[in-house]
Amino acid sequence: MDNTTKHIATPLTDETVRGLRAGDTVRITGVIYTARDAAHKKLVELLEAGRPLPFDPAGQIIYYTGPTPAPPGRPIGSCGPTTSYRMDRYTPALLAAGLKGMIGKGRRNQAVLEAIQENTCIYFSAEGGCGALLANYVKSCQVVAFPELGTEAVHRLEVEDFPVSVFCDCGGNIYSPYL
Repeated sequence: MDNTTKHIATPLTDETVRGLRAGDTVRITGVIYTARDAAHKKLVELLEAGRPLPFDPAGQIIYYTGPTPAPPGRPIGSCGPTTSYRMDRYTPALLAAGLKGMIGKGRRNQAVLEAIQENTCIYFSAEGGCGALLANYVKSCQVVAFPELGTEAVHRLEVEDFPVSVFCDCGGNIYSPYL
């Protein structure tokens, strides 16, 4: 494994995704979206109904988090990753719709691993338990869909050097220090 940190920008391209390997340390700058299970269900329902999503998923990254309210003077509260397998039933449809990356924690099911390879996507891992620290990399936050879901609404985050690791690359290679 190369210990060099790779800096990437969103939206992601196939070329960028192909240049990342399981175990790489990565810093993301640009826009990422947040969504958890309830929002994923609504997004897939929109896709199934042939309706547009509230953001264009092409080349985008979804971060599995439900940020806490922002303290005074800050764009966001704590925003740690949630367990990714809770989104597994919805993920293949979103990847097929153009989503290029996901950030969460934990393993994914076989259907998601296959969809990652079929759609040239990437699954990043963020460090669990570090939500307050991760909030320091968020420069702005705004709700873009499903405000009725509260903290689980879809948020548009502008991030700078957001720290992640590649858990599963587009070739299906998995890195986990716990395996």
